[in-house]
Amino acid sequence: QVQLVESGGGLVQAGGSLRLSCAASGRTFSTYAMGWFRQAPGKEREFVATIDWSGTTTYYADSVKGRFTISRDNAKNTGYLQMSSLKPEDTAVYYCAAVDRPQIVIIEKMYEYWGQGTQVTVSS
Repeated sequence: QVQLVESGGGLVQAGGSLRLSCAASGRTFSTYAMGWFRQAPGKEREFVATIDWSGTTTYYADSVKGRFTISRDNAKNTGYLQMSSLKPEDTAVYYCAAVDRPQIVIIEKMYEYWGQGTQVTVSS
């Protein structure tokens, strides 16, 4: 089992930045791929970004490419999502997720472990 806890959400003005953290405990997080997803009010949860076990391979949704950066520090069992140039349409609950495979994973249903989510609100 892997337990994930997100933090770092909050209220920010459009154009601002936030860094989300995802602290992992339990099994060997460092061998797991990790992802970030988000769910806006009235919408389905959607993929945001993913990173492989080593941190060398990443993949982003087109909507965040060039503005968000996913990273991880395996020594700290923590993943991150640096969000810059935020827009009101980035407002959502953000979830981190992990899966017991080394490569990047884009498909939501493949993820085995999920955090409780952290709210990000971008005001215009």
